[in-house]
Amino acid sequence: MPSRRLHLDDVPGALLAPALASALQKRWAFELSAGALRAGRLDRSRALALVATPRDFRPADATLGKNLLAGRFLLGGATLDVGPGGDPWDRISPSRGFAAGLHRFDWAPNLLSCGEAGAREALRLFLDWRRLFYRPNHFVWSADILERRLFNLACGARRMIGVASDAEAAVLINGLVHQARYLVGLSEGPARQVHRLTVAAVATAGLNGRGAEALKARFLAGLAKIMPEVVLPDGGLKTRSPQAGLELLLDLQTLDDILLQRGLETPQAISRAIDRLGAATRFFTLSDGRLAGFHGGEGSEPQKVRVAVNQEDGAAPPPHHAPHVGYHRLIGPVIQVLIDAAPPAEGPWSVTACAQPLAIEVACGPDRIFSNSGWSPEAMGLDAAGAAAARYTAAGSTAELGGRSAGRILGGFAGKVLGPRLIGAARTVDGARNENEAGAWLALSHDGWARRFGLIHERRLFIDARSDELRGEDVFFGLYEGGVPRAVAFAVRFHAHPDVQVSIARDGRSVLLRGASTRGWWFRNDAGTVELEPAACFRDGLARRSVQVVLRGLIASGAPTRVRWKLTPVDPTPPKAPVLRTRASVGVEAPLMAQPVDAAADLYAREPTPRPDGP
Repeated sequence: MPSRRLHLDDVPGALLAPALASALQKRWAFELSAGALRAGRLDRSRALALVATPRDFRPADATLGKNLLAGRFLLGGATLDVGPGGDPWDRISPSRGFAAGLHRFDWAPNLLSCGEAGAREALRLFLDWRRLFYRPNHFVWSADILERRLFNLACGARRMIGVASDAEAAVLINGLVHQARYLVGLSEGPARQVHRLTVAAVATAGLNGRGAEALKARFLAGLAKIMPEVVLPDGGLKTRSPQAGLELLLDLQTLDDILLQRGLETPQAISRAIDRLGAATRFFTLSDGRLAGFHGGEGSEPQKVRVAVNQEDGAAPPPHHAPHVGYHRLIGPVIQVLIDAAPPAEGPWSVTACAQPLAIEVACGPDRIFSNSGWSPEAMGLDAAGAAAARYTAAGSTAELGGRSAGRILGGFAGKVLGPRLIGAARTVDGARNENEAGAWLALSHDGWARRFGLIHERRLFIDARSDELRGEDVFFGLYEGGVPRAVAFAVRFHAHPDVQVSIARDGRSVLLRGASTRGWWFRNDAGTVELEPAACFRDGLARRSVQVVLRGLIASGAPTRVRWKLTPVDPTPPKAPVLRTRASVGVEAPLMAQPVDAAADLYAREPTPRPDGP
């Protein structure tokens, strides 16, 4: 691997000037949009009518809708009970995450699933909100909150208008146009611009009227222009976030559906993006039906994933490599692995990126065994410190050196203006892959530790197609001649999914993992120390308690240091004698993945290995 190249983000204070320019631009854009809203200049459309209904393909929860009818709001992990017909807008929200969900109208799809009563309540809440908050406000009218509010209102407009008076219907329809104009007028980074143009196009595509038609054409043209830059040829987003790709796919499917209802042709660039995003969603979905949680994703629920790809029935199996977005899949009879095999996004695209190079997620049949902590910038409502912690190296299933992170979150004035970009992260990831009938072999290395410690981390993985075992080796060696420059402590972390029961065997090294299914898996290794530590895993914006398996050791100066591990199924009738097969007992000194694939398959003895009968 060549020496690490100097990057602008690595230079202290280099982003201060861009941040100052961006702050002035954002302030100017906000004042223009806010002034137009105050003066009513956004209300230029007349004789608007709703002629088609956008359809949100995300599943709604009628049970939550019934709670809302009873005046009970559950958003962002917090609850507010205002009683039937109560007003949540004049109450203090229990958390910032709750307030964000409330003003995003995240409750609207669930409430509207309750028929006419839900539609009447949703209309009442919208009119009450409009009376209090239809004025410039940095929180309520921020781009992130406005984007989802506009989408939810557009998809619920038909049912709300069905129970509204003519005056109330006009207020709602004109509000869609006003908010769409306001949203695209805000100065925001390119990472979210494609989402906001999509939502604005959805909001105006179902309206009939000269002003709405002109806006729709403008938004569609903007989408077609930027889509090739945002959606890569293999369907991944430039931000490298699988969940962001899924959310964009669902929004684009809504846009495609509303254009079809109007008898209009979807621009080719948008149709191509839908096809590519669908293929990428299948690629990122493991055998438990959930997405992998990389770079601002929590592993979406299977129902949402199925809805997004239900039009792809009969499609070919996903490939094993997505070269443009930078991920690999390793597939065994039961075990499936997704590996982050590229540097994180840079610059304005990195506001959700994580400093977790070579992180993995592992599913064994219906069970997600190892994952990353995951996080969702839209739903978590965490403070800046909490959000940063979820993006650092220790929150990923990868190696950490010296108790530090392989990258940091931009803070201070620059971070406030430019967003929480990831800086000082890995810039180069090299790799090689080989497959045959014996299994699949993958070796990857990155330079995320080169600047701080002068070290390269290499991760080697092999799935044995015959025994259904995942074998791995993490190797640390010096970047320059002379070997490792100084001793550094390492910790190789494997975050168990919250649904997995984790216990350590009597030998103090073997770890037993059991998911919701009845099948168990042994995690064996030759590390100096094996520990189980508490961890948190974010799902649906909430932190769930979990456990992480941590392999600790010391990288001694001089020669490379390696730690080997493997994940194997539990025998149906395990013997009682607990024996852990270590590197010494195997008697192989060569690196695990320095061998050809057939040789690597035989590194562990093929005779039955005695297993402990329990922790």
